[in-house]
Amino acid sequence: MAPEPVSVNDFQELAKRSLPKMYYDFYAGGAEDEHTLKQNVEAFHRIVFQPRVLVDVSRIDTSTTILGYKTSSPLMIAPTAMHKLAHPEGEVATAKAAAACDVIMTLSFMSTCTVEEVASSCNAVRFFQLYVYKRRDITALMVQRAENNGFKALVLTVDVPRLGRREADIKNKMILPQLKNFEGLISTKVVSDEGSGPEAFASEAYDLSFSWKDMEWLRSITSLPILIKGVLTSEDARKAVEVGVAGIIVSNHGGRQLDYSPATINVLEEVVLSVQGKIPVLFDGGVRRGTDIFKALCLGAQAVLVGRPVIYGLAARGERGVRQVLDMLKNELELTMALSGSCTISDISRNHVRTQLDRRPSRL
Repeated sequence: MAPEPVSVNDFQELAKRSLPKMYYDFYAGGAEDEHTLKQNVEAFHRIVFQPRVLVDVSRIDTSTTILGYKTSSPLMIAPTAMHKLAHPEGEVATAKAAAACDVIMTLSFMSTCTVEEVASSCNAVRFFQLYVYKRRDITALMVQRAENNGFKALVLTVDVPRLGRREADIKNKMILPQLKNFEGLISTKVVSDEGSGPEAFASEAYDLSFSWKDMEWLRSITSLPILIKGVLTSEDARKAVEVGVAGIIVSNHGGRQLDYSPATINVLEEVVLSVQGKIPVLFDGGVRRGTDIFKALCLGAQAVLVGRPVIYGLAARGERGVRQVLDMLKNELELTMALSGSCTISDISRNHVRTQLDRRPSRL
């Protein structure tokens, strides 16, 4: 009998054994040389702790508030596509696990379960990811369905005017299934001579012209707060504040878009400083440990989203696996807080970490 997994990385190994190669590569792979994919994880290793001692840590409280919603932890589920490729219950299983763990889930625009199926599966706070298609009527309809089904915010993904070159999908001749959300609206089952169905679909569907000026249109069709996901620079962060978004998610799409983009943890603090507290900054990319969550919070993130670890848990054990992954990360965060002398999320500060950019104290 295989030993019980004790870390997120153990779940990745279980998922690799459980999934067909095409689907595992789809979830685990990145763009081109996968430099950014690797750096997202490795950059965390170059940040070290400066723990405080002799602090009363008999009670640790990981609860926080995200966009006004109370949640058990500054941990969220990132939007990841097509969960039914990982498990037959798909996004419904993920949603139930999120509700059980009291964390916010962001449902992917490219989900294999419908908006309505996920909304009716359990009572919880959920956000909805959004892409803008050339057919704006489809985007507007999906926004309306999310609103009507109780989703609390939109997460506009802005780093995919075109799909990144994901060479594993090309080699495997990855094919998209027909997604139920779009039945009768648009065919997602596109076959490509180049090999990648996702890339072929994106080329046909995504609106390459969508820009900052179009944010006015998006805001005109919804009353939901809008977060922009995919910001990596201070310039874009300030622009996001100017156009009135409710928040920013620092993200490079898990290393799946522009390879040799910076690791997200390396640019998080720059983005946080540039918005000057006017809007919340959230974070994703490379998170595999509770220590990673703590480091991102130290550098100014108000919440941290995880994507691949959730998929690995789902592939390995369905809803139970997702719950185990979320509980692992939450428990690791709680332990890190105790060992660093932080009793609450508000106690976590920049002084708890040292990055490579920090000047070492003089020994004179």
